[in-house]
Amino acid sequence: MSGHVLALCGGVGGAKLALGLSLILPPERLTVVINTGDDFTHLGLRICPDIDTVTYTLGGLSNTELGWGRSGESWEFMENLRTLGGPDWFNLGDKDLATHVERTRRLMAGEPLSAITADFAAKHGIGPALVPMTDDEVATIIETDDGDLAFQHYFVRDRCQPEVRGIRFEGAEDAMPSPGLIAALKGPLDAIVICPSNPFLSVDPLLALPGIREALAGHEAPVIAVSPIVGGKAIKGPTAKLMGELGLDVTAASIVHHYRGLLDGFVLDSEDSDLAGRLSVSTYVTNTVMKTIEDRTGLARAVLDFAIRLKGRA
Repeated sequence: MSGHVLALCGGVGGAKLALGLSLILPPERLTVVINTGDDFTHLGLRICPDIDTVTYTLGGLSNTELGWGRSGESWEFMENLRTLGGPDWFNLGDKDLATHVERTRRLMAGEPLSAITADFAAKHGIGPALVPMTDDEVATIIETDDGDLAFQHYFVRDRCQPEVRGIRFEGAEDAMPSPGLIAALKGPLDAIVICPSNPFLSVDPLLALPGIREALAGHEAPVIAVSPIVGGKAIKGPTAKLMGELGLDVTAASIVHHYRGLLDGFVLDSEDSDLAGRLSVSTYVTNTVMKTIEDRTGLARAVLDFAIRLKGRA
């Protein structure tokens, strides 16, 4: 494989595979497009959780114990905010805070999120292109029995406890895909990889942008998704709970159906090998649980090998 790879991802799970891809591909051959539906303004600061998770992960800065935020973090800001009676439901570490302050300053000065994200990545020594899905604001809204909730209120403040009745992406229909996303889709690609991020919360916002679903479905490069479900459970986050509340079976087959019309291939975990041959797309069975660096690079190699096989078949 000598061409370009486009990876679509959200936060923690997607960042793990993005890291694996970055370790086996030359940097100029990888573009990572990141969900921004989780972005929100808090304490006057523009916070981009998935962008920061991917940036910290690929930059070797992530807090592996918490699974989010910076390593070696301190919390004096939060302690003082709590003393003053400020909202403390969303933790902002002292190192992490600098990212949000500088991003907000530059956004207010008129810089697009794409340029700021690329600059932060470069300053952290990251070679592959890190690209927000859009420079416009898109907000993931969770519809619950308790009313509509902004994503971070549902996910962090309320700890995913409200039952979900629906999801919508405010502003998506009027948002422009970012220049980096458009350029990647127009160029030659060896593979388009949908990372094992939450399909409903992390990937669907990207697919809701005008023209993106059609561009992916019509692209000559194989589109491959990695299952976020292993043995009827989600590796990380509320995917399984969400699927149940939306009336879906918590299986990898439901994920394939959700991405219907987009996929050329689907990567199953070995625990779900019984589904191979029973799905509507070609499958590849391997270990998808990424606990170590070797797991991440191993899965990345498996995905790219699968892409080569699908291109050859085409």
